[in-house]
Amino acid sequence: MGRQWLLAKREVASLRKSQASGKLLREIAVAAKAGGPDPAGNARLYAAVEKAKKESVTRDAIQRAINKGAGIGADKLVLEHMNFEGYAPHKVPVIVEVMTDNHNRTAPEIRVLFKKGVLGAAGSNKFLFDHVGLVEAYHPEAGADIEAAAIEAGANEVTPLAHEQNDDIPAGATGARFQVDRTAVHSVSQWLGQNGWTVVTSEMGYLPKSIPSLTAEQQAEVGEFLQHLDDHDDVHRVWAAVAGS
Repeated sequence: MGRQWLLAKREVASLRKSQASGKLLREIAVAAKAGGPDPAGNARLYAAVEKAKKESVTRDAIQRAINKGAGIGADKLVLEHMNFEGYAPHKVPVIVEVMTDNHNRTAPEIRVLFKKGVLGAAGSNKFLFDHVGLVEAYHPEAGADIEAAAIEAGANEVTPLAHEQNDDIPAGATGARFQVDRTAVHSVSQWLGQNGWTVVTSEMGYLPKSIPSLTAEQQAEVGEFLQHLDDHDDVHRVWAAVAGS
């Protein structure tokens, strides 16, 4: 029985890794489509490629994704970007970013995943979030001055970011989330990269304006709901009004 459990555990881990790799390659393709195929001039692509390398995604797979996104060669990226707005259990606002090549397949599947929550109409809760540029990065020195870095880089706000909040931040390093104007994502990422910081995320995102108060049991229920959403192959990002989102 023990060996059967171990096999099942390995199969689940393999499936999770495959899903993660697929999402990373999709992000690479979308980043290349949006900002071009050169990571040196495309902060979002650079961050996505570095993350894929850490997950042992092959160079060939990364290059194919870049080529597909940039329209180089026979394959071109044909993905539709959609946002689903609604509420997790206990009225926690949620925005789900989806990238799909088949709207007719994905939309009903997302609606099914929302059965424990509430799926709203477009614009139903976007006003509860700020749509901003987000750059997450770390400095290898513990205690690095994140406020000074934010000022020099041109960020609007900065908050500490620990390894527990983003496992791309090494334990012991100084992690930070820089909130920037949507037009400044690349310039802020570039400054950080040139001044000793390693950028792990460079993207547009939604930050909640307020966080509902939940019990530990309610937080666990919301977390399970959000995980089910995030596990869907076509879900790119899940933004929710929960602590640490």
